[in-house]
Amino acid sequence: MKFLVINGANLNLLGTREPEIYGQKTLDEINNNLTDFGKGQEIELDFFQSNFEGELIEKIQTADGYDGIIINPAAHTHYSLAVADAISAVKTPVVEVHLSNIFARDRETSITAKGSIGVICGFGEESYKLGMVALKNHIEG
Repeated sequence: MKFLVINGANLNLLGTREPEIYGQKTLDEINNNLTDFGKGQEIELDFFQSNFEGELIEKIQTADGYDGIIINPAAHTHYSLAVADAISAVKTPVVEVHLSNIFARDRETSITAKGSIGVICGFGEESYKLGMVALKNHIEG
C-alpha cells in the first residue's frame, strides 16, 4: 500500500515555530518517524510540503497512483475552498490530520474536512500515525 503525505503552509518551520503548540520535532524528523512506522504497517510513504496553495492542489489532483492521501492542510484548512474542492474531486481517499486540536483553538473550522473520510487532530505526530492506520483500515474494508 502506498500513501502520499501532504503538508501545507509553514509546516516546514516545525521544530522552531510555536513549539508549545506544534511540538519540538522538525518536519523531517516527523517524516522519518512516519516512514519507520509505515514499514511496520506495510505502507510506503511519499512526502510533499508546500507553502503555495496551487502546488497543494496540483499534488492532490495528481495523486491517483496512491492508495490514499494523508493531508495536513495547515492554514488552508480554514479558508481554502480550492484545496477543499481538490480533495472532494479526487477518488483517492483522504484523511485530514493536524498536530494541534484545531477545535480547541481559535481555528475551529475545517472547510477541507468535508471531502475527507475523517479528521484526526490534537495528538501531535501521533495524529499522522492514527491517520495512517485509519486510512489503511478504510481501504482494506
